[in-house]
Amino acid sequence: MRCITDEGFGAATAKHVAERAGVTWGVIQYHFGDRNGLLMAVVDDGVARLLASLSAVDVGGLELRQRIEAVVDTAWRCYASPTSLAAFEILRATRGSLGEQSYEHLLQMNEAINRLGVLVSDDPADSGVADVIWASLRGIVLAQMIIGGEFDWQAERRALIEMVSHYLERERR
Repeated sequence: MRCITDEGFGAATAKHVAERAGVTWGVIQYHFGDRNGLLMAVVDDGVARLLASLSAVDVGGLELRQRIEAVVDTAWRCYASPTSLAAFEILRATRGSLGEQSYEHLLQMNEAINRLGVLVSDDPADSGVADVIWASLRGIVLAQMIIGGEFDWQAERRALIEMVSHYLERERR
């Protein structure tokens, strides 16, 4: 995972990953089969952690703006974690060549994100708001991946929360 987040997908050769892990290629083959098995294990772990974090959000009793902040901040922590960044980079770079399981992971993430969107507003008319939140966060994560390091997203966070709050509060007046 660190090899991909530190150096990019292209650096994740079997030899280089083994060297960074301080093991032989034989150890990796024993546990994962081949490079694709290793990459899929990283994706599996990243998606599992993302889904667990997204499922643990509790917004009970919070006002609208606080719910929006909780959802946006939780989704950001999930998306921007090193494990998720590595998983996203692998999925992007392999473009589905890792098989049906990678496609299933994308569906699982989409379902979890849709469930999280209901925490902002359960009104079906507001479903587009959740789409804007997720599209914004994916764009910010992409920028972080391109930059290759920490990304100060506070200005974008404030703008996103303000926009969503304004839209939903306007609808309720």
